[in-house]
Amino acid sequence: MAVAFFDLDRTLLAANSASLWVRRELALGHISRWEALRASLLLARYHLGFVAMQDVLLRATALLTGSDAKDLEARSADFYAEAMRGQYRPGALAALEAHREAGDRLVLLTSSSGYLSDLVARELRLDGVLCNRFEVDATGLHTGRMLGEVCFGVGKRLYAEATAKEAGFPLSACAFYTDSYSDLPVLEVVGRPVVVNPDHRLRREARRRGWPVVDWGVPPGGATPSVPPSPPLVPSTGP
Repeated sequence: MAVAFFDLDRTLLAANSASLWVRRELALGHISRWEALRASLLLARYHLGFVAMQDVLLRATALLTGSDAKDLEARSADFYAEAMRGQYRPGALAALEAHREAGDRLVLLTSSSGYLSDLVARELRLDGVLCNRFEVDATGLHTGRMLGEVCFGVGKRLYAEATAKEAGFPLSACAFYTDSYSDLPVLEVVGRPVVVNPDHRLRREARRRGWPVVDWGVPPGGATPSVPPSPPLVPSTGP
């Protein structure tokens, strides 16, 4: 094995960080109900098939236009410390250690932002991070644009291919762990696809293709951390 890629939400983590982020940001007054609703409607259109997730992520990034990068970075650090640090699946930590002992390169491959992903990589001592990063202008404000390809679906595969090539190995020599059907483009090209606590579509696909399905469990105390109460919402901008 050369490189082991790991998805973040509901794979390494037992929770969905984006959903928790929106609930917390709304409860703390950092975003308005209108901003939360706008993000909810955008994702609802994705689920109904009216818009691609790449478009959802690009439009969500556009909502950051003019906001301060340092402020979002600081809020992300608080969010990680308070809501996410204790959410790693026990099986995820064991898998990371097994790959580390085998000498493999450990790389986070996620649609989350760099603000959260870099904290995860530091905590877990990962060797690389492939994620969505936001463009920042000379004054430290977000431009509303992403840096590079959107890290989702086929975009994830492109990032994985480039990283494996840089390491000197084909993807057929690499592993990928994920819970999501949307990661099929990567699962199809790695030598060791592993399905972790999957959604129903991916579980069915894994059964059809004979891919291993594993349960990495939940952290002590359950999968949902304590966050300020707010109405249930869907992912928005931020981590």
